[in-house]
Amino acid sequence: MRAWQDVYRRESACIGGYLGFHAEPIILSVEKALGYNVTVPRLRFAVVLLASGMASGILAQTPGSDAEGLRLGAAAQLLQQGKSDQTIRECKAVLAANPRSAPAHMLLALAYIAKGSSAMTADAKAELQQTLDIDPELVWARFYLARLYLDQGLSEKAQEQLELGLKQSPGLPTLLSLLGEVRRKLGDPGASLELNRKALAADPTMIPAHYFLALAYIDLKQDQPAIDEFEKVIHTPYVTAEMYNALAALYIGKKQFAEAEDLCRKAIALNPSRPDAYLNLARVYNARHLSDKALEALRSAIPQGTEFAVSEYYQGLQADLAVERGVAYAAKKMYSQAIDAYTRALDFDPRRAAIHRRLAELYLLKGDPANAALHTKEADKIEKASK
Repeated sequence: MRAWQDVYRRESACIGGYLGFHAEPIILSVEKALGYNVTVPRLRFAVVLLASGMASGILAQTPGSDAEGLRLGAAAQLLQQGKSDQTIRECKAVLAANPRSAPAHMLLALAYIAKGSSAMTADAKAELQQTLDIDPELVWARFYLARLYLDQGLSEKAQEQLELGLKQSPGLPTLLSLLGEVRRKLGDPGASLELNRKALAADPTMIPAHYFLALAYIDLKQDQPAIDEFEKVIHTPYVTAEMYNALAALYIGKKQFAEAEDLCRKAIALNPSRPDAYLNLARVYNARHLSDKALEALRSAIPQGTEFAVSEYYQGLQADLAVERGVAYAAKKMYSQAIDAYTRALDFDPRRAAIHRRLAELYLLKGDPANAALHTKEADKIEKASK
């Protein structure tokens, strides 16, 4: 962590702050909670930045009241200990006395995230927005608001926040890097390459920039450069489950299934709550014709009672899980179950022509040419519209 602390002390100085307390306990408590919404890769650096920004805000920007500063410092310590409910109470007590305490709003947002509930996302966003309404110069609040927007698929709003942040702190590597990822999400992976290279030129220690570069290379269908970038991060202490999982997907495409399985298992060990790691593991097993193991992995992907935020990402994820379930059942010649699984996939994403074609094949195997014809017609229509 030492190199990262040095980096973020230096960057916090850009906005007149400094890393005033050890951020690692807060990072760990919030990381544990970040499974509440995995719509896009959630990276350790986002939490580092927010922890750094919180320290700067609390210690450098607390209004004149010594009592308020002491109370916020105590609240930060509670959050370091993973006591998010007590942190929330302390922050609300500060805000009852001083509703315009930007650091209190910012710490309250972090505590809401640490609760680990998707229901708290809106509250966290609202607190970050209030932080910026009170003090627009708190660049880390702007950064993390952009992160939340990106997680919800609101890339244009994320871009707006990051561009405002870069006007305040030109060339700040963290903002450049995340803006690159936003631009990739908006369909411009070339811009991500440019922005993340700039971020690395300014700060060669920025691990997430390599990750974003890898994602951009994937979009550009340049698998080997993507693998090279992943290899720069997976052997560092800052590797995340999503990094392992994304590299596993590349190895699946190369039919290097042993390597892919190993990476999936590392992703699951690091974060057992990530459904996409189980999805890739199921793909490995289906490719090896190990249908029972694939179904077992898929059952672990979304435990019963799991709640997900409504987003395009989750719709696609659940469609992918249903597709792999269909593949496994079809391999076991359990055609009715396979049809149900593929139909479920279309409930989540009706635009998948390939799934209509698989359903057509299954209905023919079941002696139902009428339904087969319907799905063939729908596949033809989707493919024609996409040309």
